[in-house]
Amino acid sequence: MMRRTSSTAVAAVVAAAVFAALTSCSSDSSDGSPAESRPSESRSEAPPSDPTKTPTPSPSPTGPCADGTCEIKVAVGDVITVPETYGLGPLEVKAINGNEVELVAPLTGSGYSVSGCSGGGSVSSNGTGGVGLTCAEGPAATLNDVMSLKVVKVLDSAAVLRIEPTG
Repeated sequence: MMRRTSSTAVAAVVAAAVFAALTSCSSDSSDGSPAESRPSESRSEAPPSDPTKTPTPSPSPTGPCADGTCEIKVAVGDVITVPETYGLGPLEVKAINGNEVELVAPLTGSGYSVSGCSGGGSVSSNGTGGVGLTCAEGPAATLNDVMSLKVVKVLDSAAVLRIEPTG
């Protein structure tokens, strides 16, 4: 003998299943505590990467000297970006007096060398530190055996510098 299921019983089962599905997505927990007081559980995954999209490279240094070669007119306060391979961070013009230009720069390597400018600085074992330089008009100075710095001309409140690789 077959039993006949009432439509009310079927509707109740369907409603219970829908209710269970909806409450499982609710922000309230079964213990009544709000979602804000519980640690979040993230079940979302990062969207798949687009294989046609190329990754964005790290920003490269910018400015007229970023490629390592330039002749530039500078004033006090100007900052000159040079390649990291020179072992220096950006050079900042601190003063222009008489026929001399004073510069400071952070060090990016574990040491430094200066020939042709007076200067000094300090370096820690992890490579941090800085260098101060006073360079006069005349022959080019060599920094870290890789960078040539020449004060081409000192003007009233500006100077023309030439930066290029040594050699």
